[in-house]
Amino acid sequence: MSTLNSGILPSSGKIDSRHDSRTGPMPPKNTGGLRLSLLGTGDAGGVPLYGCSCPACERARLDPRFMRRPSTALVESSGTRLLIDAGLIDLAERFPSGNLTAILLTHFHPDHVQGLFHLRWGTDPRIDVGAPPDPEGCADLYKNNGLLKFHRLQEFSPALFGDVTATPVPLVHSKMTFGYCLEAGSARIAYLCDTIGLPPGSVEFFKQWRPDCVILDCCHPPLERRPRNHNDVRTALESADAIGARRVILTHVSHELDLWLMDHAGTLPRHVAVGRDGMVIDDRNTEPSR
Repeated sequence: MSTLNSGILPSSGKIDSRHDSRTGPMPPKNTGGLRLSLLGTGDAGGVPLYGCSCPACERARLDPRFMRRPSTALVESSGTRLLIDAGLIDLAERFPSGNLTAILLTHFHPDHVQGLFHLRWGTDPRIDVGAPPDPEGCADLYKNNGLLKFHRLQEFSPALFGDVTATPVPLVHSKMTFGYCLEAGSARIAYLCDTIGLPPGSVEFFKQWRPDCVILDCCHPPLERRPRNHNDVRTALESADAIGARRVILTHVSHELDLWLMDHAGTLPRHVAVGRDGMVIDDRNTEPSR
């Protein structure tokens, strides 16, 4: 197991308020366990989609609770704060300098790393960024990395970030992509975005690892043909069944899926919920789908 955060300790800086939509949730009050907050649950276009007037997009314009921002999640355990993906473009406002232990990237598509392009020009302390060993990265992030220190992680090789162990697992996407198996104490949460199905090796890993909760890519409503790059509802449920997931939260949701859900409320299995921006998942609570 490798340790990447030596010399970088998270500060005690506080976030203004959980009622301010620009900020992340407050740090957990408990000192143990594992807590994951979904800060962005939208696909690349987000909800509302620019120029779209479908009922799902109009609802999101009228009520910010239904907005879906770019993919980003915050993982917390004791004093450790990990960001998974950097789709949000206001990271510098949400997380004061020294507030993050590290950042984990699932892959280098723009909607998952665009927040780094501004953050990198800050001053010390440096931020460790764990990522798949993608030789291309995204644009000039490797060349002009600023305060970001990239680490190439290896599949199925655990890495320690503060109190949290993160094991990368390969996913199926158009670019080299990792999901992350997150563990602190006895709590285990898997974050699997973006993917269409799961590789056989990852399925076998999950059968042994047995997560408490799986955050799973589901971009589309049920489609007639098997989708490319992202799950629809059918392939997401197939993957969840294949690994025996006990609790599933769907993320990377498109406006088409939100529109479908408006007409098919209550059709998902009881152990499956639809994520929303601001949802908190820990070992004591999973909010129901809306």
